[in-house]
Amino acid sequence: MDSCEKDKIFIKLDGPIIVGAGPSGIAVAACLKQNGIPSLVLERSDCIASLWQHKTYDRLKLHLPKQFCELPLFGYPKNFPKYPSKNQFVSYMEAYAKHFDIKPKFNQMVANAEFDFENGVWKVSTQYCLYESRWLVVATGENAEAVVPEIQGIEMFEGVVRHTSEYKSGCEFRDQRVLVVGCGNSGMEVSLDLCRYNASPFMVVRNSVHVLPREMFGFTTFGIAMTLLKWLPLRVVDKLILFMANLTLGNTEKLGLLRPKTGPIELKNDSGKSPVLDTGALSLIKSGNIKVVEQGVREVTRNGARFMDGQEIAFDSIVLATGYKSNVPFWLKGSDFFTDDGMPKTPFPNGWKGENGLYAIGFTRRGLLGTTCDALKIAKDVTNQWRPVACNSKNKFKLKNVMILE
Repeated sequence: MDSCEKDKIFIKLDGPIIVGAGPSGIAVAACLKQNGIPSLVLERSDCIASLWQHKTYDRLKLHLPKQFCELPLFGYPKNFPKYPSKNQFVSYMEAYAKHFDIKPKFNQMVANAEFDFENGVWKVSTQYCLYESRWLVVATGENAEAVVPEIQGIEMFEGVVRHTSEYKSGCEFRDQRVLVVGCGNSGMEVSLDLCRYNASPFMVVRNSVHVLPREMFGFTTFGIAMTLLKWLPLRVVDKLILFMANLTLGNTEKLGLLRPKTGPIELKNDSGKSPVLDTGALSLIKSGNIKVVEQGVREVTRNGARFMDGQEIAFDSIVLATGYKSNVPFWLKGSDFFTDDGMPKTPFPNGWKGENGLYAIGFTRRGLLGTTCDALKIAKDVTNQWRPVACNSKNKFKLKNVMILE
C-alpha cells in the first residue's frame, strides 16, 4: 500500500460494495435490503441515475412501455403514462431509493478495485476512502462514458460541437443547419427535436439500421415481439415484425435507411444494437425536413463537413449522436471477467457472476428487464453466502482510522 492509500480512511463492510447508483446499482441494493443484507453504493456523481439527470435531452421518454421498465419489488405509480418522461423516470428512481432506504455515498470516484487473494476480499479505492468487502458488484453499466469519434479536422470547426450527453434541447440551435452524426434512437430524436426549433438537421447514416414503429395496430411493437417469442422461434418473430413494420412504415431503404441483414431482435441480442423505435422522425425524413446523408464524414472543415463522395456542406453546429461505452477497464484491475471493451465475456443470461465474489449488473444489452433479472439473481446468490461479521455494535464503530460498517 503506497503512502497515499495509507492516508485514506479504511472502511470494512459486512455487505457488498456496489459501484454505481444508476438503476442497476439501486435495484441490486434494494433486492439485498429485502433479504436483510446491507450494502454500500458508491457513486461518482452527486445524485442517483446521473446519466438520466445530467446527460440526457429534455424530450427523452422511455422507449418501451413502463411495464417492461420496472425495477424489482416496486412498480411505477398508476397515474404514470405508458411511456414515462425523463423527469417521471427520475422521480420513480428517487421514490424507489427512498422506499428501500438506499442512501448512496455520492461524489465517490472509484479509482481502483482489485481482489486481495491473500485476505479473500475486494479492496475498492476512492479519493477519500479505502473500502473492503467479500463482494463487489459492478453496476456502472454499458453507458458510463460518451463515445466521441475521432473525425479529421473537427478541432478546426468554428461552430458548436456537442455530444448528445451535453445536448438538452434544440433551442440552442434555432434556425441553424446542424450535422447530426449517428442515426440510432438518439440521432433520430435529436433530429426530431431540432425540427421543432426550425433547425435543419442533416443526419449521417453511417451504418444500416432497423427502424420500427413504436406501436403497430394498437399494440406496442415490443409487446407484440415478447408475446410472439413465447410461441415462435426468434428468427420467425423477426420476420413477422419486419413484415408488419414495412406495412406500417413503408420501405425505409428508399429513404436511405438500409436494414441490416440480421433481424432486429437477433441483432439486439448479439451485438446490443437497438432498433430505432420511431416517435415521429420518419415522417420528417419523408417530408424532407430531416435530410439523410448516406455518405460518411471524411473531414470537418472550418464551417462545415466534407463527405466521402467529395460533397461539401456548410453547417452551423455539429451534434454527435455516437453513443456510450463501459468504463470498467479504467478502474477494475486484475480480473479477466470483462473484455477490453468493458463488457462481461460470458453472454446473457450468465454474465452476472464472476469469481471471488465479483458480480456485474447493467451489462445485459436488454435494458431494465435485464437489470431486474440480474438484480434478483445477485441478491439470491449473496444471500446464500451471507455470514454477518461479528461486531459488538449494531450499527458501526470507529477505531482510530478504521471503520467497520454492518
